[in-house]
Amino acid sequence: MIDVSHQIDAVRRQVGTRSGRAGEARVVTVRQTYDVTREEVWDACTNARRIPRWFLPVSGELRLGGTYQLEGNAGGTVERCDPPRGFAATWEFGGEVSWIEVRLTAVAEAVTRFELAHIAHVDEERWAQYGPGAVGVGWDLGLMGLAAHLSSGPAVDPKESTAWLASDEGRRFVTLSSEGWYRASLAAGEPEGAAREAAARTAAAYGGGAGDGEPAGGDSPTAS
Repeated sequence: MIDVSHQIDAVRRQVGTRSGRAGEARVVTVRQTYDVTREEVWDACTNARRIPRWFLPVSGELRLGGTYQLEGNAGGTVERCDPPRGFAATWEFGGEVSWIEVRLTAVAEAVTRFELAHIAHVDEERWAQYGPGAVGVGWDLGLMGLAAHLSSGPAVDPKESTAWLASDEGRRFVTLSSEGWYRASLAAGEPEGAAREAAARTAAAYGGGAGDGEPAGGDSPTAS
């Protein structure tokens, strides 16, 4: 049984920007602490046999310079690999390219902080429509799967996951996640009305509330 409120509260969400050669990019960051060693979290995130147990089936070469493909979702190239501290890769979907950076920090003998930053050049119209929740809700779902896996939970069944997302509990999770990203937007300086409207549209797109439209595929880390 998934404790929706506990999982939502366990994640720290942050919205920011980063300047680069291609201009200013949006950065959406999620953090969660797990009661296992850093090596265990590293293996769960980089072992092709374990990734499908909590996220999606993956193929390719999970090494520096290698390429990967998540089934029905994003693919890309591994640009940095520093076991067990973290890795970075491109995140390519629907003809668009963004980037993910994962950092693992040992905060105690068997306690690890997982941090993922998703960096993307997003046009202002799309950002105004959905805000950070377009990727943030998807990553919240991913961190929930990782939490279940690291606590010896069963492997993810894609059909069951889809059915759960459409259930009352799944819709509640999406609504609460969208609310969390609304608060992160406010903390980043987004006007309250705009942040609230974007969160409502994102929740509706993931099946958690009223609204219209759907996030562009390149902005969503999970198939939806």
